[in-house]
Amino acid sequence: MPRRNWRRAGCRRANGCNRVRHDVRELLGAEGPFAREVPGFAPRASQQQMAEAVAEAISERHVLIAEAGTGTGKTFAYLVPAVMSGKRVIVSTGTKTLQDQLFHRDLPRVRQVTGARIKAALLKGRANYLCLYRLDQTYRDGRLSSREQVAQVQALRAWSGRSSSGDRNEIAEVPEDSPLWPRVTSTAENCLGADCPMFNDCFVVKARRAAQEADLVVVNHHLLFADLAIKQEGFGEILPGANAFVLDEAHQIPDLAGQFFSVSFSARQLQELGTDAEAECASVSGAFAVLREPLAAISSVSRRARLALDKLPPRGAFSVIEDDRFVMAELRELQGALRVFEAALESQAERSRGLTALHERAQGLAARLDQVLDGAGREWVHWYELTAHGFTLNATPLDLAPPLRALREQSRAAWILTSATLSVAGEFNHFARQLGLDDPVTLSLASPFDYALQALTYLPRNLPDPSVGDYTDRVVDAALPVLRASRGRAFLLFTSHRALRRAAERLAAQPYPLFVQGTAPRHQLLAGFRSSGNGVLLGAASFWEGVDVAGEALSCVIIDKLPFAAPDDPVLEARLAAIREAGGNPFVQWQIPSAVIALKQGAGRLIRDLGDRGVLVLCDPRLSSRPYGKLFLRSLPASPITREISDVEEFFAS
Repeated sequence: MPRRNWRRAGCRRANGCNRVRHDVRELLGAEGPFAREVPGFAPRASQQQMAEAVAEAISERHVLIAEAGTGTGKTFAYLVPAVMSGKRVIVSTGTKTLQDQLFHRDLPRVRQVTGARIKAALLKGRANYLCLYRLDQTYRDGRLSSREQVAQVQALRAWSGRSSSGDRNEIAEVPEDSPLWPRVTSTAENCLGADCPMFNDCFVVKARRAAQEADLVVVNHHLLFADLAIKQEGFGEILPGANAFVLDEAHQIPDLAGQFFSVSFSARQLQELGTDAEAECASVSGAFAVLREPLAAISSVSRRARLALDKLPPRGAFSVIEDDRFVMAELRELQGALRVFEAALESQAERSRGLTALHERAQGLAARLDQVLDGAGREWVHWYELTAHGFTLNATPLDLAPPLRALREQSRAAWILTSATLSVAGEFNHFARQLGLDDPVTLSLASPFDYALQALTYLPRNLPDPSVGDYTDRVVDAALPVLRASRGRAFLLFTSHRALRRAAERLAAQPYPLFVQGTAPRHQLLAGFRSSGNGVLLGAASFWEGVDVAGEALSCVIIDKLPFAAPDDPVLEARLAAIREAGGNPFVQWQIPSAVIALKQGAGRLIRDLGDRGVLVLCDPRLSSRPYGKLFLRSLPASPITREISDVEEFFAS
C-alpha cells in the first residue's frame, strides 16, 4: 500500500488551506487562546501537527489515518479544525460515554475559546430516547411486574413533560438496566414513524431535526454505521450529508462495520414481534382471534428450534446446522410458520397503524430468515450463535473493504480516522486493508509521555507455553511478587473469562481489595478500584480499552497472554481461509497485526498522565521465544525492558 506523509499531500487551494493550517497551529500554540484560557492546557507540537493534518484533510476531502499516542490531545486536535472549517462535520466516538463527554465538556470549551458560531447537535440511537407513544401504551396496558416498575412509569411520565431531549441519561429514577426501558423506547421495527399520533412531540424526531440543521453533529459508531447501512440500502438517511467524518477510537471500526453490514435473524426479534402483536390486538377488536393460532405456532416452533440447536456448539459456521437434518427441518418449519403469520398480519394490516407496522416487520424478518437459510455465496459467511434461551442466525460479508469503499466514495467527504492504536510497528497496512483504503494519508504521532522514565516493561522468566493446563496458575505465581512490590494498585487483564475466574480464586486471600469483572457493573468496579487506593482489578475484553485511571491508583498492568482472536469465530476462520486460498499467510497478515493492536490497547491503560509511573508485565513467553515477539515489543511505547523481578522492586521502591 503506498504511504504518503500528509505534509507532502499537495493543497490545491494553497492560500485557504495554508491559512486554516496556520490558524489551528496558532490557536493551539504556546501564545494561543487555549494556553491562556484553558486550565492545565499544555501546548504540544504533536497536537498542533495533527490539527494541521486534520484541517488539510477537511479542506481537501481526503482520507487521513492519524495515530495519536496517549496524551497527544487528539480531541482538541480534531475539534479545533472541525469548528474552524466552515464545513458540515460528523464526529463519531466509540462509546456513548465518550460521546456525552465530547458534546457536553470538550466541544463547548472549543467553541468558547475559538469563538466559533456554529450549530452543534448530539444524536444517539433511538433506544436512548423515551418513546411517548410506547410509554402511553405501557401505562394504559397496566401489566407491570412490580411496584418498583409502577413507580418508574410514574417517574417517566412526570419527567417526559419537563424534558427537552428525552435522553434517558437524564433520569436517575429508572436504572440503566431496568427491564422497563425496552417497553418505553422504540426500535426501527416497531416505530410508527409519521403515522404515530405523537409524532410531532417525538424526542427522536426532534433530535434528528436538530442534527439535520447543525454544522457539527456528535454521534457514536453504532449510530453512524446503522445510518450509513440504511442509506446504502436506499431507505433514507438519519444524519445530514457531511463534508467530513471524524471517527475517534477508529480501531473499533472493522468489527462494528461487520455487525452493520451483516444480515441477522434472532429468536428475540421474533418474540418481540409476537409480544407487540398481542399488545396491538388489545385495541383492535377481533384481530387477536385471527392472529392467535399463527402466533401460538410461531412460539411453539421457535422453542422447538432452540431445543434442536441445543446439542450444537454455542457458536459455529452454518455448515454445522446444514449437516444436521433434524435442526434444518425445524428451521424450515419456522420459516413456514413465519410466512403464515405474515399472511395473517397482512389480512389485518389496514385495521390500525400498529398492525400495518407489524406486517412490515414480519415481512422484513421473513426476508432475513430466507437470506440466512438460502442466500449462501462465497462473498458471505453464514454462521449461528446460541444464547441461554435463544439463537441468532447471521450472514456477514467476507470482505468489508468493498462496502466501506463504496460508502466513502458515495459520501464525497473527508474521512479522518484516529486512535492511539492503529499501526503495527509504525505501519498502517492491516488497518487500511480492512477498510478498503488504497492510498490514505497517514500520520503517526508518538505520545508526549517519557516512557523511558515513567514506565518499565517486565517479562517474567520461566513461564510455560500458554497452551499448558496450569498456565493461569503460573501467571498468578509470577504476578504475586509484582503485586507485593506495587502494593496492589494493579489491573490484571486476561484473554479469557475462564482464566479470569481461576485467577480470582487464587487471589481471593491476598491482602488487597479485589474487583472482578462480572461481580458488579463496570462503572461500580472502577469507582471502587479508584477509591480503594490499593485495589487489584481483574478484567477481560471490555477492560482492555476505554478505561482511564490516572494517578497512583493504577501503577501496574499485568497481561496474561498475547490477545490472539479466539479460534472459534466462524467469520475469522472464513477470512483466514480466504487469505490462505489466495496464497497468503493468514497468521502473519491478519492474526499477528490484530493481536498487536489489541495488546497496544491493553498496555495503554498504564500511563494516562504526565505524572503517572508504572510497570507493564507481559507474561506470554512467546514475546521472547518466537520471532514475532519482537514485532509486538516494537509496537509498544519504548520503555526499558527487564526480566528481573529485582528491577521491578527497585522501580517501585524509588
